[in-house]
Parts: sequence; C-alpha cells; structure tokens
Amino acid sequence: MKTIDQAKQYKEDFMQGNGKANQKDKLTRQIAGVGRKLSHDEITNLYGDSRIVQNIIDIPAEDMTRNWFTLRMKDETLARNIMSKLADLKAKKAFKEMFTYDRLRRDGFISLGVTQASKFDLKEELKTDKLYSVDYLHAFSSLKVNEFLINEDVFDIKYGQLEQLRINRASSHGTQTQTTESPVHISRLLHSQTRRYEGEAQGRSLLEPLYDILTVFDTSVWSVGQILHDFTFKVYKSKDIDNLSPEDKQQLSMVMDYMFRTEALAFIANDEDLTKQGTSVSGIKDLLDFVWDLLSGAARMPKTVIKGQESGTITGAQYDVMNYYSRIVSDQENEMKPHLEKLIRMLMMAEKELGGRIDPESLEWEIQFNPLWNFDAKTDAEIRKLVAETDQIYLLNNIITSDEIREVRFGQFGLSDTLKFSGDEADLRELAKHVYKGWTGANG
Repeated sequence: MKTIDQAKQYKEDFMQGNGKANQKDKLTRQIAGVGRKLSHDEITNLYGDSRIVQNIIDIPAEDMTRNWFTLRMKDETLARNIMSKLADLKAKKAFKEMFTYDRLRRDGFISLGVTQASKFDLKEELKTDKLYSVDYLHAFSSLKVNEFLINEDVFDIKYGQLEQLRINRASSHGTQTQTTESPVHISRLLHSQTRRYEGEAQGRSLLEPLYDILTVFDTSVWSVGQILHDFTFKVYKSKDIDNLSPEDKQQLSMVMDYMFRTEALAFIANDEDLTKQGTSVSGIKDLLDFVWDLLSGAARMPKTVIKGQESGTITGAQYDVMNYYSRIVSDQENEMKPHLEKLIRMLMMAEKELGGRIDPESLEWEIQFNPLWNFDAKTDAEIRKLVAETDQIYLLNNIITSDEIREVRFGQFGLSDTLKFSGDEADLRELAKHVYKGWTGANG
C-alpha cells in the first residue's frame, strides 16, 4: 500500500529548478537582466501547452491580415485581377503564418516560388524583368534556416542587411530522408523580423522576454486549482487517534474521506468532533489581477483581447482595445505593406500573370488596409445620434443642404448596415462632439 506522501501528486511547475541563478527556489536568488534563450523544443512546448500563449502569438498575426486590404488604382479590372491572383496564391494565409512565425520563432519567411525565362540558381538575386510567373507562396520559420549570412562590411551600402540564408531543404521518400543545404538569396524571400538585437543575426522570440511572467502565470493557475480542490476540508478530532499505527491512520483517512464525501450523515462518539473548514481567499483577486496586468503589459495586448474577445468589436469605453488596434494598423503599414508591395510588383512584372508585363512605376496605385474594428451596436447608435444632431446644426445654419447630407450619409442606396463607424472615422467623431458641445453651450 502506498504511503500518503507517495499517493499525493505534486505539480512540477516552472518555479522548481529552472531559476535564473539555477537554484531550487527561483525567487530567492533573482538577477535582473539575465536573458533566457529558448530552444525550438522549449518554444514548441510553451506554445503547445497553453491556449493563453497561443492567443498572445496568434491573435495579432490574425488581426493584421483578418480584413486584408483594398488595392486602389484607376484600372479597376487590373486591380481585381491582382487581388484574384493573390487569392489563388493564398497570400492572406501565408502572410498570417509568416507573422505568427516571427512572433513565435524569431523570424518568419515566405518563399517566392517563381518561374523565370531562363535557368537560374536560388543563390542568385531575383531579377523581376526575367519573371515569367509567380507560382506559389510557402511560409516557414527560422526552424528551417541553418545560417544567416549578413553583410558585415561597414563601407558597403548594404551593411547590416541579410543577403543570403542557408536553408535546410529536406525531402522524404518512404523511410529515407534526404537533406540538402542550399544558399538562397534574400530577394527570393519575404522576411519578417521585428525583434532583432544589435550584434545578433536572428531575431528574438516573443516568448523569451515573457518567460518569467508566464512562469508566474502558470503557478497562479496551479495555485487557484489547488485552492478550488481544497476549498473546504473536514477536521476529525478523537482521543483514540494517538493509539493508531501509521498504517491504521492511512486506512482510516481513506475510508473517512470517501464516506464524508459521499454520505450526508456521519456517526461519531460524544468525545469526538467533526468540523468543516473553509479556505480563505482574501486578497487572491488582487494577486491574480496583478499577474494579468503584468502579462497584458508585457505582451502589449489588452486582457480582453488575450482572453478571446470577439475580433473587431469594441465598446466606446475600451480605449485600451482602440490603442491595441492602432498598434496593429501601425504594424500593417510598417511591416506588412512593404512585403505586399514587393509581391504586387512581381505580379505586374511577370509575363504570364496579368496578360503581359506592366511597369509598376507607370501606374498610380495604393494599398489601403480595410478597417479593423467597429463599435458595438449601442455605441454605434450613440454615434449615429450625435452625427445626426451635428448635421441638423449644419442644416439650420445653412452650412450644408439636405441633399448634400443625404448623399454623404446614405449615398444612392439609402440607410444600411454599411453605415458603421470604425477607426477611420475617429476624427469625424471628435469634430462632431466639439461642434455639438459648442452649439449646446451657445443655446443653453
């Protein structure tokens, strides 16, 4: 028969044995600034073991690509053909995966599978004037890269830039796996790397600076589980306990634990006592809020987003969510837009894709990202009311005509659900608010 210590199961959490100072108790000898480099296996385990970690990694990448973009150009037929080709290439999925890999595994890539007019080598720079077609896009991570070749010549115009990669190209045939290592010119790839430190070739996984916070988060989850498991327990007092052997005590404990959990009635002697004790949870909410706030701040994501709030819908008071979407818009412009422009230029220059080569510089075109969020129904209705009252002010003061208001607000199709206010109308809301306050003050 097992002893009580053998029967009790302990959770081996992050706090045990993996401290910064390599001590048994991580919290007793902490040293600030000791960076932790995670292996690919550790990253995989962290990501695969926690839905919260998956949300931190996946949701921003999904938000960046969720509503995609509109291609603005004079030739609408050409714009539709380009968007259709991007859909055939599954570009939206490839970009989402690239940014996910960037956050998770330091660097994200998309291989540009092309056909050229003449024979070429992957280590050679991609010449767009030799392009015949763009055939596929494959997203992959730094897990497939064996070496980063960076220009270290401080007198070269491309100093510090990544020029080539040595990529592990493995192919399996039955039970045999053939692995080859090929140098690939960076022009044949799209590369996302947002957390690279000076002097390092690769970027940094987002999970590395989050590791200590995830340690505390994991321990808090386990602690809450223990509290819930032992939220109430019973105390049995008897003068005969001292006369029992350890084996008898264990047997008695097992029997009484089973009986008092399944039976509502207990038979005890006059000199014995059975009481129920409760676990105090005073202050636990403040501790858990601290952990959530710390995790939210480090990930630069509101708690509601990390927890899985419906994408793209916010209430008027959720300024932290508005700021989050503003950062996503910034990432779209700074990180995603250059890659999209490169890919679209390649499609224009490919001889087969759009009915012949098109010089991208001969056309005026623009990538415009679609709005990421809308207000919830209540807030949207309040904004509609405010805008309507502002229009009434303009109308009464002969600033605008009713026909102009009708055209601006409803267009040729009348009032519909498309009249939703999003981040793009933020300036309009502020202007309407100031006008309305000024009008009520003057007429109050």
